[in-house]
Amino acid sequence: MAKRYRYAFVKKQEARKGKLSTGLAAASLVLFLAAVMLACVFNGEMGYIVGGISLFAMLLSVYGFIMGLLSFSETGRNHRTSMIGSILNGMIMIGWLGMYLLGMTNI
Repeated sequence: MAKRYRYAFVKKQEARKGKLSTGLAAASLVLFLAAVMLACVFNGEMGYIVGGISLFAMLLSVYGFIMGLLSFSETGRNHRTSMIGSILNGMIMIGWLGMYLLGMTNI
């Protein structure tokens, strides 16, 4: 009789910092939408409020990107959220930098 192999797959938990990174990406997107809505509601006035929200959202995406990269060092964990968070935060950072540079060229 042939030998029967039994496989057991261990369900790995997601990396903690990867979850944090994905959450920070979502928070940065929500703050971006809030800044756009406030800019529309105030008709371009109150720029310091919109700028403060935008700066905070940009800093969140930078911190989320760093946490996403640091989460790859966690051993024995699943790194799916780490990849998603790092990629999203990287794209958000590039978007914020692009908006900042577009604003600087219009001065």
